Parts: sequence; C-alpha cells; structure tokens
Amino acid sequence: KAADELAEEGISCEIIDLRTVRPMDRKAILESVKKTNRLVVLEEAWPFGNVATEITYLVQSEAFDYLDAPVVKINTADTPAPYSPVLLEEWLPNSNEVVKAIKKVMYK
Repeated sequence: KAADELAEEGISCEIIDLRTVRPMDRKAILESVKKTNRLVVLEEAWPFGNVATEITYLVQSEAFDYLDAPVVKINTADTPAPYSPVLLEEWLPNSNEVVKAIKKVMYK
C-alpha cells in the first residue's frame, strides 16, 4: 500500500521480503542498498534487540559508504503488546509510518 502511494508521487521502492532471518539474505540486502543508496527497515517487533537492528548493523558495517541518508527503522511501539483489536491496530506499524520514513530518507 505504501509503495503504491509513493509511486504516485514518483518515488520507486525496492521491497525485500526476508523469508528467513537465519540464514539472512545478506546479498539481497547489500545489493539493494548499493542500488538505492538508502535503507528503511520495517519489522513487526519491539524497537530494541530485533532483526531490524541486525540488518542496520550489517549495512553500516558492509555498505556504509553507499548510504546517502541515515537508516530508518520502523517497529511496533515500545510498549507491551495490547489485546484490544483497536489498540493493536495503533500499536502495529502502518503504511502512513512507512510513507513518512521513506520520504525522510528521500529528503522530501
């Protein structure tokens, strides 16, 4: 949804859907950063100690010179997971957050 919205504004997104985190497709991640010069990581997890942190570490240690903007992570809120469907919807990352993060790394 976010990629479609951004495409209407002329911003093309490359999406990598990691099927596994171990082994992690390091090659796909690094090739994408080298191609796009940017990285936004979306993960349905708390912001501390997660796979997104490992991805950002990989990129900063092996492809830092290719980055034209700071890496942005999008995670769930740093609060206990709610049980209410209404609160859960607010707690999970959404397309508005993704659009905002991508525009941030594109300086728009």
